[in-house]
Amino acid sequence: MRKTRNVERRGTKQRTPHEAEARKLVTFLETGELLAGTLELKEAMARILAILGRHHGMMRGSVMLIDQDTSDLRIVASYGLDENRARRIRYQLGEGISGSVAQTGKPVVVPQISQEPMFLDRMNARKKPLKKELTFLCVPVTVNRKPVGVLGVDLDYKADRDYERATKFLSIIATMIAQAIKVDHLIESDKQRLLDENIHLKQELRERYDFSHIIGNSGPLRQVYEQVTQVARTNTTVLLRGESGAGKELIAHAIHYNSLRANKPFIKVSCAALPETLIESELFGYEKGAFTGAQGRKKGRFELAAGGTLFLDEIGDLNISTQIKLLRVLQEREFERLGGIETIKVNVRLIAATNKNMEEAIANG
Repeated sequence: MRKTRNVERRGTKQRTPHEAEARKLVTFLETGELLAGTLELKEAMARILAILGRHHGMMRGSVMLIDQDTSDLRIVASYGLDENRARRIRYQLGEGISGSVAQTGKPVVVPQISQEPMFLDRMNARKKPLKKELTFLCVPVTVNRKPVGVLGVDLDYKADRDYERATKFLSIIATMIAQAIKVDHLIESDKQRLLDENIHLKQELRERYDFSHIIGNSGPLRQVYEQVTQVARTNTTVLLRGESGAGKELIAHAIHYNSLRANKPFIKVSCAALPETLIESELFGYEKGAFTGAQGRKKGRFELAAGGTLFLDEIGDLNISTQIKLLRVLQEREFERLGGIETIKVNVRLIAATNKNMEEAIANG
């Protein structure tokens, strides 16, 4: 290993050791901010490579990760390379310099690319004969002590370059990328777990509210089964009538979970349980400042039920002014939040239930 000189050269500009170390600290800071400030990991890695090009004279660079399905290395972010060609490049583990680093987990330095037979250059980015000699550094990207990829860069060849310091610097960048990859994997794992749980719970709900769980085989109840089967696959609005305890909510669930909206929300509102002053804000939501205590925007039940079913229990207790607004939603499929002017379109199926004699209530005004 050759000793480094007291200055680094980048083009014609000289940089003192103090300036070089300060530039590395700036790079670490910018890299950390990039990785902490975005969930788009591939975009962040591409911008990190651009920082290496801008601050440290890197001519070309790439981050290659191991494909979990094929175990091949593929480029996920690059700098100074043709992106379309880069996406098609694959290396097997142990193949070439990058494949060897990914397999062993040990960094490799090629001081002079032209003299290294293992250097494959599948991108054909370093056309031979080289106009000027290049150095290639490749370090592993390791998560939980297991290589998941590599970080490789091209630098101008300098006979006095301190390869050990350059490798350590690049390894720190690779470690920061590895930590971001680890966090990304944990987030994806949690998302998949929640998705699996969601699917499992929805399946349990479907089974729980399957028609077979509704007990009874009398003539009137068989007629109810037939009617539920008819309306379940449609988008028509449904009114369920019957005495308290007759199972109206059970039928509402059965309609939803046997419909094409079964994977969307089922939202329930008890009209009798909410004061008249709150029912509209619960159904339609409100904007900040719409009334005293409205500290911010809140979505109503119609928005929360988007794509699914809204079940209005005891709709017979709904006040007249709210009934008028509800009629508009049924006819036009649109409404405004309280205190708002923006018209909101909704795709919601409405199921309502009541234990009141509606004809008598209508006659009484």
